[in-house]
Amino acid sequence: MANNIYITATGPRSGKTVVTLGVMELLLRKMNKVGFFRPIVHDSDDVDKDIALISTYFDLKIPVNQMYGYTTEEATELASRGKQGEVIEGIINKYNQLKEKCDFIVCEGTDSVSASASFEFDINAEISKNLSSSVLLVASGQHKTVDETVQSVETALASLRRRKGICIGIIITRTDALSGKEIIKRISEAHHLSDTQNDDNILLYAIPEDKSLSRPTIIEIVKELDGTVLWGKTHLNRHVHNFNVAAMQLRNLLPRMEHGDLIITPGDRADVIVACLASVSSTSRKNIAGILLTGGLVPCQSISELINGFPDIPPIVSVQDNTFPAATKVNSIQAGISPFDKRKITRILAAFEKHVNTKKLSQRVIKTKTTIRTPKMFELELIQRARENRQHIVLPEGEEERILRASEILLRREVVDITLLGNQDKIYKKIKNLGLRMDSVNIIDPPKSEFFEEYIQSYYALREHKGITPEYAHDMMKAVNEYATMMVFAGHADGMVSGSVHSTAATIRPALQILSTKPDCSIVSSVMFMCLEDRVLVYGDCAINPEPNAQELAEIAISSAQTALVFGVEPIVAMLSYSTGASGTGEGVDKVRQATEIAIQKAAKALPNLKIEGPIQYDAAVDASVAKTKLPNSEVAGAATVFIFPDLNTGNNTYKAVQRSSGAVAVGPVLQGLRYPVNDLSRGCTVTDIVNTVAITAIQAQSQKGVRYDD
Repeated sequence: MANNIYITATGPRSGKTVVTLGVMELLLRKMNKVGFFRPIVHDSDDVDKDIALISTYFDLKIPVNQMYGYTTEEATELASRGKQGEVIEGIINKYNQLKEKCDFIVCEGTDSVSASASFEFDINAEISKNLSSSVLLVASGQHKTVDETVQSVETALASLRRRKGICIGIIITRTDALSGKEIIKRISEAHHLSDTQNDDNILLYAIPEDKSLSRPTIIEIVKELDGTVLWGKTHLNRHVHNFNVAAMQLRNLLPRMEHGDLIITPGDRADVIVACLASVSSTSRKNIAGILLTGGLVPCQSISELINGFPDIPPIVSVQDNTFPAATKVNSIQAGISPFDKRKITRILAAFEKHVNTKKLSQRVIKTKTTIRTPKMFELELIQRARENRQHIVLPEGEEERILRASEILLRREVVDITLLGNQDKIYKKIKNLGLRMDSVNIIDPPKSEFFEEYIQSYYALREHKGITPEYAHDMMKAVNEYATMMVFAGHADGMVSGSVHSTAATIRPALQILSTKPDCSIVSSVMFMCLEDRVLVYGDCAINPEPNAQELAEIAISSAQTALVFGVEPIVAMLSYSTGASGTGEGVDKVRQATEIAIQKAAKALPNLKIEGPIQYDAAVDASVAKTKLPNSEVAGAATVFIFPDLNTGNNTYKAVQRSSGAVAVGPVLQGLRYPVNDLSRGCTVTDIVNTVAITAIQAQSQKGVRYDD
């Protein structure tokens, strides 16, 4: 089941809110906890109108501040400082917090009237991708030709395609019957959507213009003109069908008065006021919506007493504007939808159900699940998962600035508990000089630790068979990587991350000596998480083993599949080679073929439903169109998520080529095969890299929690 839908429009005043009401109604018939979320709302002291409408009408019982990401002012301020990534991250975080409380969330896009339509839609397409949402597109046909409306839809669809988004439906609003049918026909023909039996087709509907929905209420006019209600406060939800400026004599005004008119007249025209009230009381006259008195003038006492004597007084409102400016403002008011305007909402829902196949739409909305997973989504998922069950991670390079900055982020976001190793005075001084806040951090200087002697004895016992002396063990425990690894071995830490200033060998060697490999693994290997624009792939091994044999390659495949599972990637394993299937021979191909057979045997016990294919070329593994030609009956070809390279040379160069040429974010290397989690950083790592690697290590620790291996 999908868990969200993103409703966005090709331009302002599109009727998007009408569609949102209809979708909320049909979802609430099927689910209990449906939430509503807007990524960016207008700057205002008032609650966002759409949030107020949906929250109140459907009684969502969700605090307003949990239903949006940023105000326009907040988002613009961050973007102006080059922090667009923080805007997306903040939106995802707020959305994820709401998602925890809901079965399904209806997201409604931004609606700035100042930005160009295409730029505005690009923003919404990017946000919808990062929320992994399928899209319901709304386009208005009001004041547009058929060509213009179709073009706006095509531009929006192109923006979605560039981001690999999924559009499940297009609803054209505010059209007349003929143009609506023509627009649907043109779009359907352009995208070959005539086969309505195809469940993958984009759903197309047109909802004709209902002019009554664009009629403002008296209360909206009062707010827009900053008016004062003198009489008729109980009738402020009346709809204004037209406005009528009463500047003529009564014999000419009365025949021109229509049902639902707002009579606009100077406040000193007692004759017009009394005539209007008499008209309301008369059974032979049409009922007006109300009276707008201009110029800041109000009826004198005698007229007020006369008005008070009428049995049913319509709204009478006083405004400071003179007649012409007041009429101009009334004419320009864009009518909204009040949650208390049950008549208008009833008309909206009736129109939606009449012109939209709600059964088919609800099925598509609920069942369509996008596979989009952006780099930002993956990084935030790491943080969120690590926070769910906080682990204790030791960072032996405690005197390094990047480690300290990353530690502050991790501690303040309560991702993990941290122990830093190093000289306490140096670390505290550096924390102070950098202006960091890490009150809860634990700092250990190994030789001064209460466990120092205990670790020496344990290390000596582990390595005595290799001929080491107690003095050597004593010296080794002064080294931060060895001490940190011993903390993990002793259960005093759940995992370790090092490598920002140490070599890979300096990180892995003590892990192999002290922790060793899991009982079912003979080697330590690694994977890189390759975060492409719309998905996450797993590459192994790209960092550790130069020339694995067939047995080792099979182990790397199984370990990589298990790692993928831990991090939410469904493992579909491609054993890569320069040949696909039985098309080629050679030592390298034969090794991969043998490794595939061994991996299939191993998977039967460890991962019984694992899909593995090999040998297979990269293009056949990743591209569905190539797969149809090279391996048409394969479950892996064209759908692979885990890629096992035949050697380190191929793996390391491939991941770097993909990273640099496609803009992919490479997260890792993530070590696998060790009994307890240890991970290696690049010496060129950034603070973000450190944060991600610590979170990964914590998630690995979570997955192994409670499993303590005995020799």
